[in-house]
Amino acid sequence: MKTTIGLAAASLAAASLLAASPATAQSSGAKEKCYGIALKGKNDCAAGPGTSCAGTSTVDYQGNAWKFVGKGECVKIGGSLAVKKGNTKPVPQQG
Repeated sequence: MKTTIGLAAASLAAASLLAASPATAQSSGAKEKCYGIALKGKNDCAAGPGTSCAGTSTVDYQGNAWKFVGKGECVKIGGSLAVKKGNTKPVPQQG
């Protein structure tokens, strides 16, 4: 009887780990800082002098404010991997 309960518990634990794996893998994927894509007040951090950090960008697409995006996505969506001047709207790459 104890063996049956132990096997059932182990099976449930394994099933719950498998069910959680895709979400965990997605949330722990490689990220990069992408400058110039955040909307006003929606940056993840670094919004320049006079700001404290996350959520402090003062204009849309502020060039010194960044958001985390998936590795390799920043340039594709029109952002920059380094601080940029101005706050022009990002232009996604074609193709």
